[in-house]
Amino acid sequence: MKFLYLVWRNLTRRKLRTTLTILSILVAFVLYGFMGAIREALSGGVSVAGADRLVVRHKVSIIQMLPITYQQRIERIPGVTLSSHQSWFGGIYQDPKNFFASMPVEPERFLSIYNEFTLPEAQRKAWLANRTGAIVGRATLDRFGWKVGDRISLKSPIWQHPNNDDTWQFDLVGVYDALKKGSDTSGFFFRYDYFDEGRAYAKGMVGWYVVRIQNPDRAAEVAKAIDAEFENSPYETKTEPEGAFAQGWAQQIGDMGKITTSILTAVFFTILLVAGNTMAQSVRERTEEIGVLKAMGFSNRLVLGVVLAESFSIAGLGGFVGLGFVWALVSVWNPVPSMLPVFYIPNHDLVVGFILVLVLGFLAGIFPASQAMRLRIAEALRRQA
Repeated sequence: MKFLYLVWRNLTRRKLRTTLTILSILVAFVLYGFMGAIREALSGGVSVAGADRLVVRHKVSIIQMLPITYQQRIERIPGVTLSSHQSWFGGIYQDPKNFFASMPVEPERFLSIYNEFTLPEAQRKAWLANRTGAIVGRATLDRFGWKVGDRISLKSPIWQHPNNDDTWQFDLVGVYDALKKGSDTSGFFFRYDYFDEGRAYAKGMVGWYVVRIQNPDRAAEVAKAIDAEFENSPYETKTEPEGAFAQGWAQQIGDMGKITTSILTAVFFTILLVAGNTMAQSVRERTEEIGVLKAMGFSNRLVLGVVLAESFSIAGLGGFVGLGFVWALVSVWNPVPSMLPVFYIPNHDLVVGFILVLVLGFLAGIFPASQAMRLRIAEALRRQA
């Protein structure tokens, strides 16, 4: 601890160079945090998906619909305990940019399937009693400033009334929250019976089924049995775990894991060169001083420690401040809530970020520190002369 002042004085010797290096590291870790949040937003459904839930969709494409009569046949298959259907509505609120996930569902079945969602009992009863009732997730409620009791008008680019009107009216009767961190609370759900009666076409059809099974270890077996039930029918199915279904949505954009890894690898390699060059320059400029310190009794290990401490200080100031800044920013701000309803930095990414800060400090400083440690007193003083 008694050598901290010496470390600090060495860092402030070239204030502009040190400041620019710290800022470069800070920006790199801000980018790291944002990329982690974006990756989690695009694939977050995979991590929170229920292990005991399967998704049954049309074999050809998710946009192809299935008959509602499939529900009873699915629930007769051994291993299935409950099923619920959903359909993509594509709701838009007031402006085309105000787009969010909205789907007609069967209230009781939906809430039983997704038991990670919590809805007050009074609001649950109100949803069952009101044919035009709808519930909304906390994120979308806060986004638009809605409150329970509001009359909400949504336009759908897909579904119209028989008179070609694309505006649908809903009574907001409830707000749901999530028990699991990372769960999507941006959805808007309303009653299927109201939707099916009001739409102009495709009556009696649904988008996909979410199926709860008794034993997650038998998921592949149950999925195969469901698809076999509808084999060679006009509406053949493809059944997969909910996590795989969510992953399929995310991969429509691309493999975010590989994309973020490639970007961050390039960024960190560049920052490592910048930080390493800063430390190397600093040591070269202080060759004579290092010789004097050794002549005064500083051991090789102590010189090594002082230089490494400088490197860790630069990496720590930039990296830890950058991580803290991006964590605070992401906690209160979502750049595109319509596209990234779940937006936060996972804890494991923060832990990895802290480790990367230490690795960066070590790699940037170990070679200049080793040179300083091996420097001979006579050689250093000769340079001074």
